[in-house]
Amino acid sequence: MTPEVLRQLAEEWIPFNKLLGLRALRVDRSDILFEIPYRDELIGDPVKRALHGGVISMLADTAGGFCVWSVIQDPRSRVSTIDLRVDYLTPGRQEDLRAHATLVRVGKTVGVSDIRLFHPSDEATSVATGKGVYAIRHMKDKA
Repeated sequence: MTPEVLRQLAEEWIPFNKLLGLRALRVDRSDILFEIPYRDELIGDPVKRALHGGVISMLADTAGGFCVWSVIQDPRSRVSTIDLRVDYLTPGRQEDLRAHATLVRVGKTVGVSDIRLFHPSDEATSVATGKGVYAIRHMKDKA
């Protein structure tokens, strides 16, 4: 799948991504950088003013899945989450949040990616890390 098709799919064709304002900053083969712009509705802890953990895990899952998708040749193939592990390391601040996903392995029916989430103002500090395992479903031509 071409980087431009993946970018459109991530930003425009998936309604939930569009709702959260997901931006595809880099869509290369096995190397994805996505961002969700900050807005007040993403706060999960009103006292600490920290991002909701669901926003963090959503961004990790989306970046990880697209990382696997980026190496699949047939654009009709589909990727779905089998397992996602997210380790929350520090509270997400009231800033944009980025996820960098890299490919660990892709096989015939399963792909694995590593994901690191951070704020662009402090790229060295991880908000969370994750590992995603994704099923790859190849669509068959109808006879």
